Amino acid sequence: MAEQKGIGSDAIQDLPQQIDYDLSMAVERFDSWVDGAIRLLPNIFLALVVMILFYGLAVLIRWLVQRQSIRRGRHNLGRMLGSFSKWAVILSGFLLAATIVLPTLNPGDLIAGLGVSSVAIGFAFKDILQNWLAGLLILLRQPFEVDDQIKVDSHEGTVEQIETRATIIKTYDGQRILIPNSYIYTHAVIVKTAYEKRRSQYDININYDNSANSIGETCERIRGAIAEVAEVETNPPPEALAWDLTEDKVTIRARWWTNSHRTNMSRVRAAVINAIRQVLDQGRTEPKPH
Repeated sequence: MAEQKGIGSDAIQDLPQQIDYDLSMAVERFDSWVDGAIRLLPNIFLALVVMILFYGLAVLIRWLVQRQSIRRGRHNLGRMLGSFSKWAVILSGFLLAATIVLPTLNPGDLIAGLGVSSVAIGFAFKDILQNWLAGLLILLRQPFEVDDQIKVDSHEGTVEQIETRATIIKTYDGQRILIPNSYIYTHAVIVKTAYEKRRSQYDININYDNSANSIGETCERIRGAIAEVAEVETNPPPEALAWDLTEDKVTIRARWWTNSHRTNMSRVRAAVINAIRQVLDQGRTEPKPH
């Protein structure tokens, strides 16, 4: 018969199909965690102070960058660089706080780990990073600015804002379009307001039978009518040129310069067409020479 141990024995007999409940190991482990946390309390407090100081420094640096950019008329660039500087300082503060809490932590190893993981992050956020870098280059090189009127493919309007991801333009009929910065940077962009003045043109077809004057006289009358429009620039002066001839009509191309903004151009164009129409109607009513 198997030998049974007494109740006072130090050994505990394991019975089959029975779970032994011994919480002493768990209690001991929890107690060690609490002791470790208590020992780290000064370090944790110091780390929090460091994080607060670095956060305040980050906000200050962002404000200084934006202030300098605003003084130079580069508000959007200052906002982007200020945000980047802020998060760079906060990241540095976090690394320093981590080394305070865990003195055995090597910042070099952590940075190396971040460098390895950044490859995967770069592939995952490829489009976002491309748009951010393209937006930064656009703001640095300034091919266009806020309030400029641009055309990208079939999209045309006024630039409202250049963000880290996209450029926002407002179309002339009151719609908002977001165009990715990487697309703008790699495609042709027409900047309508790059210069103060822009030339417009309009072709007039005149039948020979309806004109009482020679081609030269008709061109001069059209040119004079355009010059009388108040918002047409006098330098360079307007032009009216014989542009094409057919069997029964002549095409006269009228050209004039105005302020480059679309609202001005549209209003002046309407006034020019009206003036041309009036001078041509006057020419038709004149008696033909015998």
